[in-house]
This record gives sequence, C-alpha cells and structure tokens, in this order.
Amino acid sequence: MGKAEIYAKLKDAIVNLDSDAAEAASKEAVSAGLNPVECIGDGLSAGMQVISDLFDDGKAFVPELMLAAEAFEKSVKILTASLPAGSAGASAGKVLLHTVEGDVHDIGKNIVRTILSANNFEVIDLGRNVPVRTVIEKAQELNVDIIAGSALMSTTMPRQREEVALLKEKGLRDKYICIYGGAPVTKKWCDSIGADGYSDSATDTPIIAKKLLAQKKGS
Repeated sequence: MGKAEIYAKLKDAIVNLDSDAAEAASKEAVSAGLNPVECIGDGLSAGMQVISDLFDDGKAFVPELMLAAEAFEKSVKILTASLPAGSAGASAGKVLLHTVEGDVHDIGKNIVRTILSANNFEVIDLGRNVPVRTVIEKAQELNVDIIAGSALMSTTMPRQREEVALLKEKGLRDKYICIYGGAPVTKKWCDSIGADGYSDSATDTPIIAKKLLAQKKGS
C-alpha cells in the first residue's frame, strides 16, 4: 500500500472519529517505514482540519472535537514512538506556545505543538486563555527563542497586538521572534501589529520558525 493511501486512512480515521482505525493506520504507517512528521501533517492534521471546519460551520460540536482529538493524540504517540531514542538531535529552538487571553480554543494549537515537537523544537505549551503579561513573564523566565500565539476569534486577535506592544514597552521586542496564527488571523494583520511571522497551517509553522531563526542568527 502506497503512502498516499495510508495518509488517506489516517485522515479518514480522524474525520470518522474512529480511534481504533486511527491506531491501526498509524501502526500500518510505522510498519511501512513512513516519515512520522509527514504522517501527522498530511494525514492526521488534514483530518483535524476537516473536523475544525465542520465545527466552524455548525456541523460538528464539542463532543466530536474531543473524539477527533483523542484519536489524533493516540495516533501521534504511536507514530512518534517509532522514532529511535536520541534521533531528534539538537534542539531547533525553544518555543513558547499559547492560545491568547480570552480564547479557549486549543485543538489547532495542540496540532502545532505536535508538529513543532516532531521537528526538534522544544515546546513549552502554556495552554489556552493565557494573559498577555503571563506570556511575556514566561518568555523571560524560560529564555525562549520564539513566542507563538493562536487566536481563533476576531475578538481575541487584539491580544496578539498587545503582546507585541508589551514587549516593546519593556524593551524586549528584539529578544524574541513573534509568530501568530489562527482562523481569523492574516499576514496583513501580523504585519500591521509588528509580528515577525504568520502561519496559516500547522505544517508550515516549523518551516517559518526555522527560517526566522536563521535570519536572526545571520543578522
């Protein structure tokens, strides 16, 4: 069976909220020697995107989201367990991940966390509804390279702007790379608030993060 077919099985298992099918497809992927990161991105995350879109359209509800997330996490554990111990190599960078203050959505953030971790980033996940000041305090305390925040509602997008503004106020703006995303967030918005990067998909986030880190080191 080709990898495209296995990716489709992984995606369908999430869309169908079938944890057993997700487990079976993940084991099949491991047996076939497929790249775990690609399986997560092109299979599992694609399925989660379908569920997320259905939720946004009012065609899926919180119980469905929870079942999909359960199947997703179960599959990720199987896929990443296939990576040999110590194969990850040096850390690609330290990321402070969160959903902004006032926003309780976290499925997209959790997918980003998984993808970043699979790409050798050290991820500190503060969770959801994280106050602006807490984000900045934790960034300093943990000496992170990147602050990555998700906003899933247009009403919480201003918190991203406030984070950048508080960094400037404290004279810390140049210390951190700020990357933002979320359903209503756009590149234009990120540019307007002075962010360093914008990501519209979980699989693109590590690519953008590595590029921005390389630029910073080279400057």
